[in-house]
Amino acid sequence: MLVGFAPGGGTDIISRFLQPFLQDEFRQTIAVENRPGASGTLAVTALSRARPDGYTMLMTTISASAVVPPLMNPPPFDIYRDQVAVVHAATVPLVAVVPPNAPSATMRDLIERARREPGVLNYSSSGVATQQHLAAELLSSAAGVRMTHVPFRGTGQAVNEILAGRIDLAIDTLPTYLPHIRAGRVRALAVTLPQRVEWLPDVPTVAELGFPGFDANVWYMLMGPPGLPTPIAERWVAAVNKAFADPTIRQRVRDAGFLIGGGSQADAAAMLKNDAERYAALVRGANIKLD
Repeated sequence: MLVGFAPGGGTDIISRFLQPFLQDEFRQTIAVENRPGASGTLAVTALSRARPDGYTMLMTTISASAVVPPLMNPPPFDIYRDQVAVVHAATVPLVAVVPPNAPSATMRDLIERARREPGVLNYSSSGVATQQHLAAELLSSAAGVRMTHVPFRGTGQAVNEILAGRIDLAIDTLPTYLPHIRAGRVRALAVTLPQRVEWLPDVPTVAELGFPGFDANVWYMLMGPPGLPTPIAERWVAAVNKAFADPTIRQRVRDAGFLIGGGSQADAAAMLKNDAERYAALVRGANIKLD
């Protein structure tokens, strides 16, 4: 199971939650292989060249499989032809966090500081045009501020930098930062869904803070290589849905901050198409480009 980001991010976490159950279900060893780089697209490119026998699969995100590739020149792969959507694994809200000793106690404080000091504050992401980057740019655009983007090869690296106090802000996946929030190693300022989330009921939404309609999330999807036969894809769909029907796995996944996925292969394909089109419009509106 290929993962296009370094260990420690949401893609890696959901893959490793599912790994033991899928190994038991298929009676095969499943190795989670991290191949970070190029905002997650290196792993998708590797998948596109794999044999369509069901033995090489990919856990991906909307950014790596739909948002980033069309921005690259030339695109490394076709988002519909060179990967096969198999099953939706999970969705997560994003959470805006700062180091615990940061001078900004609230999101309003941080925005006011960014207005006073254009370009001084920095924020991290796991790559250009990833959801973390898009969410921060959308916030910057809505608030009329300018911050400096610091992309990393994966969320794990970005986490280390903000824990060390070298990054001012991260807007990243809730499962990645929830343990650090609970331990007091970072401070949560806001969540990006339209409604508050059950894991952080006292943390406001970005929309509540004067930016109505603000909505950003990340979904994770299991993909197969081009030409993957439908019967093999359906075996993977059934296995993932069976995993999420298990009460122990459901509880572990929810405790970690994920909204559980599942559904059919047709559902996954529709999600890929709909969100690829939606985020393409957002990218154009925010004028995000790959250098």
